[in-house]
Parts: sequence; C-alpha cells; structure tokens
Amino acid sequence: MSFREAYNLVSKQAVRWFPGHMGRGLKQMEQKLRSVDCIVEVHDVRIPFSGRNPEFKHTISGGAKPHILVLNKKDLTETREQRKIAKELQEREGIEHVVFTNCKDQQCLGVKRVVPLAHKLISTSDRYNRTGVQDASIMIIGVPNVGKSSLLNVLRNKNLRKKSATQVGNTAGVTRSVLERIKISEFPLIYMIDTPGILEPRIADDEMGMKLALLGCLPDHLVGEELIADYMLYWMNKHRRFEYVKEVGLENPTDSIAEVLMTYAKGLGAERKLRTFDGQIVNVPNTLVAAQRLIKNFRSGQFGGVNLDR
Repeated sequence: MSFREAYNLVSKQAVRWFPGHMGRGLKQMEQKLRSVDCIVEVHDVRIPFSGRNPEFKHTISGGAKPHILVLNKKDLTETREQRKIAKELQEREGIEHVVFTNCKDQQCLGVKRVVPLAHKLISTSDRYNRTGVQDASIMIIGVPNVGKSSLLNVLRNKNLRKKSATQVGNTAGVTRSVLERIKISEFPLIYMIDTPGILEPRIADDEMGMKLALLGCLPDHLVGEELIADYMLYWMNKHRRFEYVKEVGLENPTDSIAEVLMTYAKGLGAERKLRTFDGQIVNVPNTLVAAQRLIKNFRSGQFGGVNLDR
C-alpha cells in the first residue's frame, strides 16, 4: 500500500500561536538577563530540532551565558535515538551540554545532572556584573508544554524536599508570566526563574507547526483535533509505524483519517446526536472523541517511542 510522502495543510491558514502573554514574557525575560548566570532551555525530546525558538539563542542567551539544553520526556523515545540526537546537536548547532530527562521520575539520572552541571558551568564562566555574588540564578526557557515547570518542581522537591512551587498542566500556556526567583538548591545556593512557553511569532513551515501541535505545544482546539490526528496518521504511515491499526480496530493500515476515526469511534461506543434534514435525531459516531483518544495515546507513548524529526 502506498502512503502520502508529504504533508500539506488543507487549510491555507498557517499553524501559529503567539498570544499577548508571549510577547510580554519575552520582554520580561530580556529585562531579567542581568541577574541570570545560566540558561536552561527545555524542549521535547521527540522534536529535538523542530520548534525551538531562535529568539532564545539570539535574544535571550546571546551566546554569552552558559547554556544547557534539557530534552525532556526521554521515556517517550528510544535510547539509541538519544545518542544520535546528542551527536547531531553537537555537529549542527554546536550544543555541548545536552541532558535527557524524565521529570516524572525523581530518580532520573538526567534530572540529577542538571544542578551539578549548571553549578560547574557558572563557576567556570565570567559572570560579568554578578561577579562575587554568592548565589547563582538560572533562567528556564522553552516552548509551551515541554516540562519547564515540571523540571523546576522536581529539582525543588529533590534538593530541598519542598512542595511544588509552580503550576503545571498537560496543556500549553499554563505559565503566563515570568515568575520571581525560586530556590531549587541550598548547597550550592541556586535559584531558578520559571518563564512562559514562547513559540516563534511565525512558525517556519506547516509540518513544523503540525509537529508542535501533535505534541501539545499549541492548544488542540486551535489546530483541530481531527487535523492533528490526520498528521499523526501521515507520520506513522510514512515511517511504517502501524501500531495504531490494532488499537483502532482496523484490519490493515490506511491513509484515510475518516476511516480511522469512524472505525475507532464505533469501537469506543462514542456517539453524538445529529439532526437530519427531515428533523429526525439520529446517533452517529463521534469522530472528535476518537481523535482526542488517538492523540492522547500517541502522546502517552502507547504507540511506542518516536522522534518526529528523524
């Protein structure tokens, strides 16, 4: 069976999301830079290259401050992929310090590396106007819904045995403004500043936008769950990843998202009421519920680990 080799949006409307709080957040981040010693950029390991806002590199870090790239949700990709990703980031972007984490696991070795690595980089760098200051300050940055607040909280819980300091959620846009410094370590004394997830004002291309949407970096309703599910189907078929077939209840892979969602909705018993032209009310398969369940399964790793940039 042949499948789509390229993905094109049916709508002419490009995928983008840059609400007002993102612009305000970027300005607040720039204002706090004088009091920051290190930048920790958090991103989803399943899109190590796609969607990382270039504003962070040029405007925020400016290349002058130590930079650590934390690729979170490592449990949702394969170990051999992680090694390839780290090598490519070094070769393509010159990023030396890449840490893979799973913030749901306080025993994660990557989580344990963050504070010692940051302390080492800060101790060996020129702190400019902060020379002689006893404490260290880290700014945590990244696009929405990649685990910035989760990382801050798990570091605080692990090092200080204190409860979470910032709100987290599995939808984009929970953190809306730059927060004050939050202590994450006593010895050495380190504070971290949480920031809102900020996307590019203009996402480079449609497929990058759909990758971000598939992993929840944009609100689902903004793009449309059925469209997101269609991109998921395209990607899985293109890479011969047919794990969805059994879950949906199909006999064979298909390139038709309509067939996938109709079959899945029937299997789930998901229905919605529809008024016919002659005024009768009938029950039909609820394809929106099916799309939502399909996306949830993909994001949770039920279909296996992925690297959408591979």
